[in-house]
Amino acid sequence: MFRPGGAGARRPGFCPGGKRDKIRPSILLYHMQMPEKTENARPAVAAAMSGGVDSSVAAALLKAEGRDVIGVTMDLFSLPREACLREDLRSCCGWKARDDANRVAVALGIPHFVVDFRREFERDVIADFAREYGRGRTPNPCIRCNRFLKFGLLLDRLDALGAGTIATGHYARTALDRASGRTLLRKGVDAGKDQSYFLYSLTQAMLARALFPVGGRTKTEIRRLAAEFGLPVARKAESQEICFVPDDDYPRFLREAFPALFRPGAIVDAAGRTIGRHDGVAGFTVGQRRGLGIAAPRPLYVVSVDAETNTVVAGEGRDLDRARVLVDDLNWIAVPALSAPLSARVKLRSRQAEAPARIFPEAGGRVLVEFEAPQRAVTPGQAAVFYDGDIVVGGGVIARALDRRAAD
Repeated sequence: MFRPGGAGARRPGFCPGGKRDKIRPSILLYHMQMPEKTENARPAVAAAMSGGVDSSVAAALLKAEGRDVIGVTMDLFSLPREACLREDLRSCCGWKARDDANRVAVALGIPHFVVDFRREFERDVIADFAREYGRGRTPNPCIRCNRFLKFGLLLDRLDALGAGTIATGHYARTALDRASGRTLLRKGVDAGKDQSYFLYSLTQAMLARALFPVGGRTKTEIRRLAAEFGLPVARKAESQEICFVPDDDYPRFLREAFPALFRPGAIVDAAGRTIGRHDGVAGFTVGQRRGLGIAAPRPLYVVSVDAETNTVVAGEGRDLDRARVLVDDLNWIAVPALSAPLSARVKLRSRQAEAPARIFPEAGGRVLVEFEAPQRAVTPGQAAVFYDGDIVVGGGVIARALDRRAAD
């Protein structure tokens, strides 16, 4: 099986070498002083600024509350300059993100620092992205970036900045459960923008130091506030989910950066009969219809991807339905662990509606999720997040999709 970093891997061109893992002041604010501290002052807040509207308004709201705010931008990757200059670019692109975040910091009158996480982003997010596709799974890099970089490495650097908490532009909320003493993660008020799904993997220690200033507002309000605050990014377009793939063509990205992922193989039906050919399992995900290149009387979809045999299994739409799902790599938020069956609503993709289910603890720290009704295109590698109303109970990574009969 292909392993990023081994033979056949090629270092992505958007991640140049150089000194790494350093906190450095942004050039335009190099001579600005850090806020003076008084004995009774609250610790400063590090506002994670991507250069987008949401994180910029989050910093502005904290500043308006009288908090000491320090802007911090993670340097994660750099696209070619000509790509960053495209007007339709929807990625938080390297130098462009730093520049936009810096202009907001100047407008707010706050210090702005850049932390170099390019090596860590390549290792913990991009290499994992490729590794998962090489295993026939479909990863969610935003979830991994939140856990390991934004609320992992960046939180570890707060002491160097004199900050006690980190604020982001996520549409989510936290609350203290006084009965259990646990910090709860709740959905954002704007149902259409809620991002709690992407934050389910945050630990109690992370959530206790996290602030989500825009989580109690709608996107319309945030746009209005951006204009009222006079922020230079008030009209900036929404960014996309996979920031390092600006054209959304992830197979092209993988083919160029990790060519060893692509080995020709067979497309088979449920009986194992060869009905077509593919040029690499990394180019397919469960539920995909386009790109199979097979003439058939009915539409065909990718039902599963088997990296071990290098085959893609295709079938009809009804073959995508699954009612039982094994989930591992769990993180519990509202409870310390699952010791008995739990009724919850479960979301299997960020844009998919929640569905009622029962969750059963299994051996090895896994859980079995049984849905009241079959779910379409359950995809290994994606997150399964468990909700009780607007509270995130916990979640994990889909390991296997099972049929409606006994688990094999």
